[in-house]
Amino acid sequence: MIEALIGFAAIFGLALLRVPLAFSMGLVGLVGIGLTRGWMPAVASTAQVVYETGFAYTLSVIPLFILMGNFVARAGLAHELFHAAYTFIGHRRGGLAHATIAACAGFGAICGSSIATAATMSKVAYPSMKKLGYSDALSTGVIAAGGTLGIMIPPSTIMVIYGIITETHIGKLFAAGVIPGLMTAILMMVAVVIMTSRDPEHAPAGEKFSWSQRWAALRGIWGVLLLVVIVLGGIYGGFFTATEGAGMGAMGAFLFAVARGALSFKALFEVLVESARTTAMLFTLLISATIFANFVNFTSMPMELKEWITHLGLSPIMIVGAMMLIYVILGTVMEELTMVLLTIPLFFPIVTQLGFDPVWFGVLIVMVIQIGLISPPVGMNLFVINTLLPKVGLGTIFRGVWPLVVVLIICLGILLAFPGLSLWLPSMMD
Repeated sequence: MIEALIGFAAIFGLALLRVPLAFSMGLVGLVGIGLTRGWMPAVASTAQVVYETGFAYTLSVIPLFILMGNFVARAGLAHELFHAAYTFIGHRRGGLAHATIAACAGFGAICGSSIATAATMSKVAYPSMKKLGYSDALSTGVIAAGGTLGIMIPPSTIMVIYGIITETHIGKLFAAGVIPGLMTAILMMVAVVIMTSRDPEHAPAGEKFSWSQRWAALRGIWGVLLLVVIVLGGIYGGFFTATEGAGMGAMGAFLFAVARGALSFKALFEVLVESARTTAMLFTLLISATIFANFVNFTSMPMELKEWITHLGLSPIMIVGAMMLIYVILGTVMEELTMVLLTIPLFFPIVTQLGFDPVWFGVLIVMVIQIGLISPPVGMNLFVINTLLPKVGLGTIFRGVWPLVVVLIICLGILLAFPGLSLWLPSMMD
């Protein structure tokens, strides 16, 4: 066990020296296997991980979903989603904030990325809220929190990565995220109601639209609905796998972007480069995390940790709750995906040994990542918004997002207490 603890300490030490965590995990894993098993096995194991990850067919779903999200953003479908939501609820106090959350949920259903959702809505929703007189704190807080819905509502790149690492059915993971995602969106809207009732001048009502205008706006989102039906309907209906569904979604989004004249050769090049860059980042993380996980599994740490937890005398659900607390704390100081990849080799075997459903645990993991994405001081969504809206200080964004961090923590508690919320839809696929 001492070898694994030294390995974790080495990773944090390298992180303090500003060595990227992806490289830190890979380096520590390679050196750890070399010192414990020999250098030839370490090199052979690392080479095998790189080869198998690079040529794994199931992993092709990651760049395809990323490509789909980038094409969707380029096609401008987010504008139609936001406008449709605005026509229905924009005339109420805080209506633009509600419309932003609804649009984030809809965009998440065709994007799969939290950061992409937050970045897109910063460009789409913030100018409208600013023009109407919304406070910067409320506006950016809602965008940051709403952006996290992109990884809970399927398709989700985080769920794909979790499913591949833990060998959990990706289609069931997608199904498991539907109800928690909608519940989270609704509770965020409730929080907005409370926030705007306390400070009504920070969220004035917007323009009221006629029903004919509302139906016209709904007709404008037919492209979004069609993509969702093709991708998710095809996967749930058993017509094609998650990888094939991602390919169909990417092709559909490409055709929409072309049909709307939003995809010049320069724009296509930019989309491909951005997709390749994001894919390379995720694959580097996956490879490094797998190398480090192999090192941890070679040590006695997983077994000893399981025995130690067993002897604590805690109930199984209390053990999982303690894990979630650790994740929430770590999420405030670590990059979220790296944090999960680093800890899954330790926690996942314990969860399955306790008899819990890996699909349910996957939804909990996604929820703690959502919390981490908007938890100061290192929440990625907060920095993305600050980069895109440089006139809004980080302190203002932090102040606006805290009430919604509380909402996500409440959602995590609900999912812990009622696993059926996550498992009902996946059970229909058996």
